[in-house]
Amino acid sequence: MPEQSMPEQSVAQAKTAGRRRSWRRSRVMRRLMRNPAALAAMATLVILTLIAIFANVLAPHDPNHVDLQNRLLAPGAGHLLGTDELGRDVLSRVLVATRVDLLASLQAVGLALVVGVPLGLLAGYAGGVGDAILSRIIDALMTLPPLMLAVVVVAILGPGLRNAMIAIAVLIVPSFYRVARGSTQSVAGELYIESARASGCSSWRILWRHILPGIAPPLLVQISFSASVVIVAEASLSFLGLGARAPQATWGLMLQEATASITTSSYLIYPPIVMVAITILAFSQLGDGLRDALGRQSNEGK
Repeated sequence: MPEQSMPEQSVAQAKTAGRRRSWRRSRVMRRLMRNPAALAAMATLVILTLIAIFANVLAPHDPNHVDLQNRLLAPGAGHLLGTDELGRDVLSRVLVATRVDLLASLQAVGLALVVGVPLGLLAGYAGGVGDAILSRIIDALMTLPPLMLAVVVVAILGPGLRNAMIAIAVLIVPSFYRVARGSTQSVAGELYIESARASGCSSWRILWRHILPGIAPPLLVQISFSASVVIVAEASLSFLGLGARAPQATWGLMLQEATASITTSSYLIYPPIVMVAITILAFSQLGDGLRDALGRQSNEGK
């Protein structure tokens, strides 16, 4: 049989690598499905997503309707979670806040992905002076106190939920950069990458068609953990008055408003705290499940 040319070898090896990645993804998914904690986390996140989508339908009252005659009502038949200091229905505000917080988390994580992953890909693949400079900048960012850095960014941009999400994205960009850079350096040494490079594939094509799919699993784990960090950071900034602005409903802002009446109406503080805790736990458990499944898969492949 005639020997295959270099381009033909590259195509064959790329297809083989693609089949190997598909097989590994299916194995990881099966392992994830056998993890009860991860399944519970996924079910919880699905429920939270449905609540966010249908918040306006599920809310029994207008979340921003002020009714001073019914202010600080204890939980009861008319208001299942009571009313706040302005007479607004707490349950309705919690439901709407679910949508706001999940969208805010999506914005911050998405922005961090858009910035951190391409920089990590380029630094890990190209190396050299560019890699050294970017790595020093990222290391400098990671040495700064996270909350202080977020406060500084919000102070520069101005208070508001969008600016708070930009500040939080700045905080989590280094984690995505480091994951993308380290994974790229590992994948770049694979034989099919060398064959693609030798066959004349452009660096752009190698990065986006070959390396990026190979580093997707660790990025998924990082997304799960970063989403939980964003939820905590948003609640902290809103609690400090640097995030969402009234009358917008977020869990952090609801916590801030509840502290004004905590001695007489302590029930106001529990709904946002419970929602924050449930969401953080769900994202963290999903991240742990993904990490365990990927770790065991990696160990089996050695």
